[in-house]
Amino acid sequence: MSIETTDDFQKVWIVLGLGLVCFLLYSLQPILMPFLIGSLLAYLGDPLADKLEAKKLSRTQSICIVFFLLTLVLVIVVLLTFPMIGHQINVLASKIPLWIDLAQKELIPFVQKNLGLPENSLPLGNIKSAVTENWEGAGEVLRGILGQVAGSSMALLALVANLLLIPVVTFYLLRDWDVLVGHIRDLLPRSMEDRVVSLVTECDEIIGAFIRGQLLVMLALTIIYSIGLWIVGLDLALLLGVVAGLASIVPYMGFIVGITAACIAAFFQFHELVPLIAVAAVFGVGQLLEGMVLTPILVGDRIGLHPVAVIFSIMAGGQLAGFTGILLALPVAAVIMVFLRHMHRNYKESELYKSVSDEG
Repeated sequence: MSIETTDDFQKVWIVLGLGLVCFLLYSLQPILMPFLIGSLLAYLGDPLADKLEAKKLSRTQSICIVFFLLTLVLVIVVLLTFPMIGHQINVLASKIPLWIDLAQKELIPFVQKNLGLPENSLPLGNIKSAVTENWEGAGEVLRGILGQVAGSSMALLALVANLLLIPVVTFYLLRDWDVLVGHIRDLLPRSMEDRVVSLVTECDEIIGAFIRGQLLVMLALTIIYSIGLWIVGLDLALLLGVVAGLASIVPYMGFIVGITAACIAAFFQFHELVPLIAVAAVFGVGQLLEGMVLTPILVGDRIGLHPVAVIFSIMAGGQLAGFTGILLALPVAAVIMVFLRHMHRNYKESELYKSVSDEG
């Protein structure tokens, strides 16, 4: 068998293997959530574990420290934020009918007068009734779902099992991360090892920079927006700050969603112009800090994903594989970008490109 035939045979098997992996990921997505979350936590914690190992600690000791720190951070976040967010959601639920009444009495007449609209052209009364009924209905549905989950032993066991799997998967992946990477590298064909390792290293740098950096940027923006809106005096400061911080995973989306929601909340709470200006100042400062300080320091320019590509990746991932696809969308897009960059470089160095360039 010739060398060319052997190489073609290897490529076919590689393509078939990648196709099988994609098929399994798509088919098994209902049970993948604890493994994806555990893998993400292990991926985030591995660099810290490696640094602790460099300090002469054993791998098990390093993993225990990292595992303890991850658990501590999660517990603190849950205990500090969840009760306050729950309270603010209740406040929001109680204020929505009042805001609709205010809009019906003051805002709608002003709009109708200045735009020449006939009366009752904007039936907020119907909207208020629909919102109130649907909100109460949503509460009943939620209580019904919780009751079914609690009443179904299998569903409850499945939920508990998935939650318990996350720390177990995280611990074992953290412990054996370097060993698994070494085994995978050892399986690579010797002729392709250097090229594959180079591509994987570049992908790891981009994905690591994005995940670690973007999570820190989102956390920083959540704190900045929440504190800023709290200083302004908004009752929903924490809730709006969290929403804006989470939405900032998409470029400019956090700013747009946050400032719109916060201005609406400030208008209905204060009925004055000054708080709206203060809200705009909070998000303006946050946007400046994100663009000039947070993103350059925490993320850098190694990602290279255009904002439109980010939006498309998230929407495509959600369409193809639901929430699992959303989690995987940006890492997969970053990997595709690395391969496209290498394809572009190879094309620029190819005889095809040079010959066309010379003829031109």
